[in-house]
Amino acid sequence: MSSSALPSPLRLRDLMHPIVAGLISVIVNYGGTFILVFQAAKVAGLSPELTASWVWSVSIGVGITGLFLSWVSREPIITAWSTPAAAFLVVALSTTPYAEAVGAYIISAAAFVLLGLSGCFEKLIRLIPSGVAAGLLAGILLQFGIGAFGGMSLDPVLVGLLIAAYVVLKRFTARYAVVGILVLGLAFLLTQGRVELSGLALQFAAPVFTQPEFSINALLSVALPLFLITLTGQYMPGMLVLRNDGFSTSANPILTVTGLGSLLMAPFGSHAFNIAAITAAICTGKEASEDPSKRWIAGVAAGLFYILVGIFGLTLAAVFMALPATFITTLAGLALLGTIGASLASAMADVKTREASLITFLASAANITLLGIGGAFWGLLIGLAAYALLNGRLPRRETMVIPAADVVVTTKGATH
Repeated sequence: MSSSALPSPLRLRDLMHPIVAGLISVIVNYGGTFILVFQAAKVAGLSPELTASWVWSVSIGVGITGLFLSWVSREPIITAWSTPAAAFLVVALSTTPYAEAVGAYIISAAAFVLLGLSGCFEKLIRLIPSGVAAGLLAGILLQFGIGAFGGMSLDPVLVGLLIAAYVVLKRFTARYAVVGILVLGLAFLLTQGRVELSGLALQFAAPVFTQPEFSINALLSVALPLFLITLTGQYMPGMLVLRNDGFSTSANPILTVTGLGSLLMAPFGSHAFNIAAITAAICTGKEASEDPSKRWIAGVAAGLFYILVGIFGLTLAAVFMALPATFITTLAGLALLGTIGASLASAMADVKTREASLITFLASAANITLLGIGGAFWGLLIGLAAYALLNGRLPRRETMVIPAADVVVTTKGATH
C-alpha cells in the first residue's frame, strides 16, 4: 500500500473533522441499509442470539479491517458490509438452510482472498478512463444529493433547518458545515422527542459459532451470486471512489484483508464485508479534511465506531436505526455535495471524452437492475462501451481514475 500524500505533523485540531466524517459514515450505514440484515435474519428464522451474533461479527469485522487498512496505508480505507448482498440474502435465506448459507459465505470469502492475491482486479481497475469513472461516481451519488432535498415534502421543518444551516455554515465557516448540521440535527430531534432512547439498555453481544455445511446448491445459489454481487456492486465502485480523491492504495491488499476477515467471521454469521463506496466518499473528500494526508484518521475513527457498535450489538444498532429516515438521507446528501460537484466537474473536463462521461453519468443515475446486478456495474459497462465506440478504443492504462458506489440509505438497488 502507498499513501498519496506526504504526511505532515498531526495536531489535536486535525482530529475533529475526520472523526466526525467517520461517525457520519457509520450513522448513514446503520441508519440506512442495516435493516436488510434484520430482514434477512427474520426470513432465515434466526434466533435473537444468532441475529445478535450476525450484528457482532459484521460490525467487529468491518471495524477491525477498516481500522487496520487505514492505519497501515495512511489512507481512508472505509469498509462496510455488502448491502446488495444483504438484499440478496433476504430472498436467498428463505430457501437455503442457515448452516449451508454459512458454508457459502466461507467459499465466497475465500474467492476474494484468492482474487486479491492474484492481482488481477487491480489491473482491471487501472484501465478505467478517469472521465468515465468520474461520471459513474456522480451518477451513483446523484440520488443521495436529490434525497437531501426530497425529504422536504415529508419533513419540511427538519430538512429545511438542515439545508439552511448547511448553506449558512458553508458561507461563514465551511470547515464546520457538516459537523454543524450533525450536531444541530441531533439536538433538534432530541428537543422534539423524536428519538426514543428510554427503553434502551447497553448489553454486550455474544458471538455464536455455527458449524458450516457445504452443498452444491448453496455454492451455486448463494456463494456464486454473493461473490459477483459484492465484486461488482461494492469493490469496483469502492476502489474508484478512492482513485477519485487521489488515493493510490492497491486493490490487492484490500481484497485480501477484507476477504480474510469475512472468512474468519463467516461462522459467526457475517455474510460479507468489503470496501465501501458511498459512505467512503464521505471520508475521502475535503469535508473530512482539507489535507489529504490527514483523511486516514476518518478510516480509523469509523473502524473504532463500528467496533463499539459490535461490542454492544443490537443495542447501538437500534439507536442508529431509531433516527428518522429523512435525517439520514438529508445528512448523507449534504455531506456528499462536494464530492458530487467535483465528480461532475471532472467528468465534463475533457471535451474529447465528455459525451462518454455524460452517458456513464446518466446510465448510472438511472440505477439499472438486470440479472440481479445493480446500477454501478451496468452504468460502468455502458460507459466503457460508449467510450470505446466514441474514442476508438480503451486506453491501455490510466494512473488516475475516479468514481463509484456503496449504498447506504434505503433506496432501491443501493450499495454500501
